[in-house]
Amino acid sequence: MEDQNKYNNRVEEAVALFKEGFNCSQSVVAPFADIHGLDREMALKVASSFGGGIGRMRQTCGAACGLFILAGLETGSTEADNPSGKAANYSLVQELAAKFKAENGSLNCAELLGLNKDKYSHSEVIDPHKSACSKRPCSMMVRSAASLWANYLVSRYK
Repeated sequence: MEDQNKYNNRVEEAVALFKEGFNCSQSVVAPFADIHGLDREMALKVASSFGGGIGRMRQTCGAACGLFILAGLETGSTEADNPSGKAANYSLVQELAAKFKAENGSLNCAELLGLNKDKYSHSEVIDPHKSACSKRPCSMMVRSAASLWANYLVSRYK
């Protein structure tokens, strides 16, 4: 139970980081980075390009991308000729993606934000930290991704 509480605190930290102004991907990665040997500053840099559905292009949800970055830190292969390592990592990413999609309905940022794909312009700035934040699900996506990672860690390291 102590481990679950420790991880729950990291989930709350993820939401708090998002509310401070970090992007969704940074908010998911930073609270767990130390577990995977990454310092906070490097974690924030590594995840910085993935916010807003990857560079605010509204593609794959940045919170989900943060989840996948954590999966890479946990199970990523560092050898070019390691098909079993690559397969293990891809399997984890697919499992986490399926859970995220089941919880939230999509992996696509624009869909999660309810944007009309025909009318949306990538140059249009939609800042979830402004007053519209209460209408946007971004902090919920951060909570979902961070919770999925916390649950994975608890189940893996029982």
